[in-house]
Amino acid sequence: MLGCAVRFRLLWRGPAERRPDCMSSYQSIPSSIDELQSMLAREEYVSDRALSTSVYLALKLRRPILLEGEAGVGKTEVAKALASALGRDLIRMQCYEGLDINHAVYEWNYSRQILEIQLMRNDGALDRQAAASELFRREFLIERPLLRALEHGGPPPVLLIDELDRADEEFEGYLLEMLSDYQVTIPELGTVRAAQPPIVLITSNRTRELHDALKRRCLYCWIDYPDFEKEIRIVRVKVPDASAALSEQATAFVQELREAELYKTAGVSETLDWVAALVALNETRLSAERIDETLGILLKNQEDIQAVRGDPVRAMLDRARHRGVRMSYAGQEPSTAWVTSSKT
Repeated sequence: MLGCAVRFRLLWRGPAERRPDCMSSYQSIPSSIDELQSMLAREEYVSDRALSTSVYLALKLRRPILLEGEAGVGKTEVAKALASALGRDLIRMQCYEGLDINHAVYEWNYSRQILEIQLMRNDGALDRQAAASELFRREFLIERPLLRALEHGGPPPVLLIDELDRADEEFEGYLLEMLSDYQVTIPELGTVRAAQPPIVLITSNRTRELHDALKRRCLYCWIDYPDFEKEIRIVRVKVPDASAALSEQATAFVQELREAELYKTAGVSETLDWVAALVALNETRLSAERIDETLGILLKNQEDIQAVRGDPVRAMLDRARHRGVRMSYAGQEPSTAWVTSSKT
């Protein structure tokens, strides 16, 4: 079991040990894939066996894991559910174009340094060599997410590097030292190395291909759009107020919608938002008219909305009814909601 008091081997004196609030609920690494899957389920995350196996191995081998998939399939939620299940702090670094070391790792507090120079000048103790050593001390350093993850004073946190494909390739190259040795180098101070590595999850929407050097340092898992059975389980867990009929019909319709040629396919997050909106409208069954009125929740592109509104929606709803009868609870009788809907 990982120790609760983690100290770090630094080349300078580190900050006082911090004990996060989550320590009282700190959980050790699960002993099996089934246990991990159950822990995620308690956090309302529906995980399939392949994903659970990949995350379990990443925990056991202390390796970063790269999760790729389309937007809205639940990659970020894996990190949130895992941190909650293990009772760990979640440190999230949202990537974007132009992200650099100053925003990802560390930054010198220039305003404090200028103030220190002024105080030294007022005291008549301003010496260039002495000032250089005084101004680049630990107390003038601002921690950013990567450095905070290495210096964390409690159980190793979950570090989420979200949507890495949005960052520049140069920043991706900088991560190689962090992912291979769990350390970063600060020229003025030296190397920061974590005594125990954080749990690192990297997500990518694959808007560009990540470099092979980064992939070699990670375990890998592709998260696809869920099938009907998995998605309806997600809907029932996340939107429990939805009627059984509405959950089945909405899920089947989204499954049918994903087969259409669209600019942007609806993800699981859109499905959940849509079902929650239908519940807010007091809907218990799905109708073509209500679908047309709420398409903006499922589709975020005007051309896509125009392409499916009207007759295409009615055709997809009809196919969804047959899909629901065929796929709902394989091996059992179709639900009454689908039988009723297919007769109307």
